[in-house]
Amino acid sequence: MLNRKVRTGCAWAVQMVLGGLGACEPATSTESAVAASFLTYTADPGCQTVALYWQDEAGQPLRSLGRLRDWLQQRGQELEFACNGGMFHAGNVPVGLFIENGQVRTPLDTSRGRGNFYLRPNGVFYLTRQRRAGVCPTDSFARVRQVQYATQSGPMLITNGHMHPAFQQRSGNRHIRNGVGVLPDGRVVWVMSRQKVTFYELAQQFRQLGCRNALYLDGYVSRTYLPAQNWRQTDGDFGVMIGVTE
Repeated sequence: MLNRKVRTGCAWAVQMVLGGLGACEPATSTESAVAASFLTYTADPGCQTVALYWQDEAGQPLRSLGRLRDWLQQRGQELEFACNGGMFHAGNVPVGLFIENGQVRTPLDTSRGRGNFYLRPNGVFYLTRQRRAGVCPTDSFARVRQVQYATQSGPMLITNGHMHPAFQQRSGNRHIRNGVGVLPDGRVVWVMSRQKVTFYELAQQFRQLGCRNALYLDGYVSRTYLPAQNWRQTDGDFGVMIGVTE
């Protein structure tokens, strides 16, 4: 949480994370136990519809995964996957950058402050008009062109293959957490913890999957809608949400 008023808070392959992709050595029992704590969903933005959502046509926040699902169904779209997509202020207003259909709805936040969002480097998850996905530190986002969707959050979990230096392997700071990363082949992968985990454990999952850049989305308020895995969380009270539709 940033403070009391700021809430902290795709797919041909759906899989439980059991270790690094392409790993040469079997996971240890400890590694396997940690990996089983996560739900993972992967999508190809080049052939699947990945979008970010905040408000309905009346300008009211959609707020929950269930309402997002129902709202999309009314428009002939079937929600395959959804999760919260970043932190937000009172009134469900996104913290930091939110771009929807090429329009900047809330501006990039480059200020300094307290809380997870401001743990430098923070970053941006984005999709371009050419349907390419990316995760980059906030300071690098100005170089990205033709952005169709974007959401800012923080901290970065993995930056250019390196885990955030503030994360401690023996940390006692455990919460339900989720994040987003981009695989070397351009697919997007979301990781959601089934139980309370540390930042280190969450970042390690992305690194084992092969992500060179991954971004933390939110903490204990996080939710995931993934009916293909019999995971149908439809509650929540969010700002930005990320959805993959048929």
